[in-house]
Amino acid sequence: MNFHDVFLFLDEHRLKGLATVLVTVCAVEGSSMRNPGSVMGVAADGSFAGSLSGGCIENAVVSEALDVLKSGDARVVRFGAGSPYLDIKLPCGGGLDLHFQPLGESDLAAQCLASIERRSAYSIALSETGAEHRSDWHPPSFDPESATGVFGHWPAPKFEIVGHGAGVEALCDLAQTLGCETRVLTPDERLAASLDRRMMDVARLKRTSQTDLIQSDPWTAFVFLFHDHDWEIELMTRAFELPHFYIGAMGGRKAHANRRRALRMRGITEEQLFTMKAPIGVFHSSRDPQTLALSTLAEVIRTYQETDFEAVLGA
Repeated sequence: MNFHDVFLFLDEHRLKGLATVLVTVCAVEGSSMRNPGSVMGVAADGSFAGSLSGGCIENAVVSEALDVLKSGDARVVRFGAGSPYLDIKLPCGGGLDLHFQPLGESDLAAQCLASIERRSAYSIALSETGAEHRSDWHPPSFDPESATGVFGHWPAPKFEIVGHGAGVEALCDLAQTLGCETRVLTPDERLAASLDRRMMDVARLKRTSQTDLIQSDPWTAFVFLFHDHDWEIELMTRAFELPHFYIGAMGGRKAHANRRRALRMRGITEEQLFTMKAPIGVFHSSRDPQTLALSTLAEVIRTYQETDFEAVLGA
């Protein structure tokens, strides 16, 4: 989820007049820290953004990228198992094929940033003519003989957090640390003021009927953190109607049984109710805000990684 930072780095250095290289994981053999399509950016001054391992090969990647800038030609280099660099090994025992693309005057990074800001899917195609931004998603593919491939990227998960209490702020902080967009809807005036002072996206709820405030896209996670469950039902009903990949709610099993009955009366189907995560989080009975936030974050990210968005959007 570091794509924004990598492309911002590349674009800023391009605007400064510094040559840059886009490094892309094209293929993985065995165990690896990164999936195909993962990227790293390297500038002519040796600075870089992103990582492609747990720190095992980054220095070698930078050195290779600087050599690519000297030659001006793209190349694919194997690191780890099967690599000509015998002194550079991955502790996991796997191997990575990395594509090094000098960007020159290309505004590829700016185009990728624009897609990220719009929260729209995009792809990066690698070919003999260079790296190209595409405004749609393609499944990862790579041909080692021609060193060509295409790697699609979905928007990062967005957290639409609806609730009150310290758990809301704790989750907001954790999600942003991970690079996820967050938005908070809360009736808690003190919490809203605190988040607003920190320049976070927050809207004040004054009535349970303010369902028009809820926003989403297919990559949105709805997280309901209400101790007072009377706030939930109208807002939650609207959430079920909107695109999302996750919906979860705080509260014990008795509270959830009451919630399900109320939602059924509003037309929410059993199939929809089955998708709700409640009690929320990967481990239940989380009583302190930080643990609740960590538990919820882990469940949301796991669900995001397991979701087949191509099938969802094509349905």
